[in-house]
Amino acid sequence: MLDSLQLTIADLGAVAFFLAVWLVHTLATAGRLVSRVSLTTAMNAQRAAWMQTMARRELRMIDTSIMVGLQQGTAFFASSSLIAVGGCFALLGASDHVISVLTDLPLADGLSRPSFEIKILGLIVILAFAFFKFGWSYRLFNYCSILVGAVPMVHESGIHSPALQIAVDRATQMNVLAGKHFNSGLRAIFFSLGYLGWFVSPAVFVATTIILFAVLLRRQFFSAARLAVLEPDQAGPGNGVSIRPESQ
Repeated sequence: MLDSLQLTIADLGAVAFFLAVWLVHTLATAGRLVSRVSLTTAMNAQRAAWMQTMARRELRMIDTSIMVGLQQGTAFFASSSLIAVGGCFALLGASDHVISVLTDLPLADGLSRPSFEIKILGLIVILAFAFFKFGWSYRLFNYCSILVGAVPMVHESGIHSPALQIAVDRATQMNVLAGKHFNSGLRAIFFSLGYLGWFVSPAVFVATTIILFAVLLRRQFFSAARLAVLEPDQAGPGNGVSIRPESQ
């Protein structure tokens, strides 16, 4: 079967390594593998703080403007993913030309048309996954806007009203879920860049995956952006316990 697919054991091993790294990164950023607080987890806490602040505002035009900005960014990435999928189908129609270019690269292994088409189909799957994640995230941000609008005014219910807190919790959970799916789509876009190494050779595929993993880990766990959103008592070495919301 491997002969008919024009894939080697090295190819399958590189793909398995790629998927394993993707899974490890997903679990690590969600706080399920390490206790160190990730940037994503810290931002989820800030989303909750945003919703609590929103509930105390009489005029919520600021909050709706932020929500519109989040929706526009999500829509941009969804459209870009769909365009990239179309570009991949265009590559299938120009397979011979692209293969001739790739085989001239210094580290390239022998690339046949069937294996090239399989790799393109894999890239299409990744980009389609990203599109569906962005599309669902856009819809969840839309739902979150509705839930923000449903939060009672403070002067009508009181700041300690159970109804107010329930409405805030709903908006918070929807906001966190929308961000979670947006991050999943963005992660797919990032890993699609590492996937491009497979078109050269399995060894290059593994190398690009490792480099990408290192860059993403640094941004999540050791970046200045992470320090900017951490609470003061979480900024030291080790960073205590993850504050991952239950909605994840």
